[in-house]
Amino acid sequence: MGNHHKIDYVELPSTNFDAMKAFYGQVFGWTFEDYGGHYVSFIGAGLEGGFLPVENTPPRGGAMVILYSDDLAASELAVINAGSQVLERHDFPGGSRFQFLDPSGNELAIWTKD
Repeated sequence: MGNHHKIDYVELPSTNFDAMKAFYGQVFGWTFEDYGGHYVSFIGAGLEGGFLPVENTPPRGGAMVILYSDDLAASELAVINAGSQVLERHDFPGGSRFQFLDPSGNELAIWTKD
């Protein structure tokens, strides 16, 4: 079966590469590779991906990237300390999560098991 029809790569729209690298590096420890100022790939996210340059903040309400945390409170504090806005927090059967905006306006979430 291999990787056939598995999610292989994710791109996050970016209005500012420097702000995105600073945020994701500070909060999650990701590292980056620049491609001539026109694209940035990220390493260490558990799935390969990159930042796709865009001029405008992406609309909310589309597909959402959800990260896992062993310590949700520490992850939330790191997100806030990096300047992000937490949008909502909620519990659900088996876990808890919060959603936040990154520097380019992408909405993501972080969750943990109870």
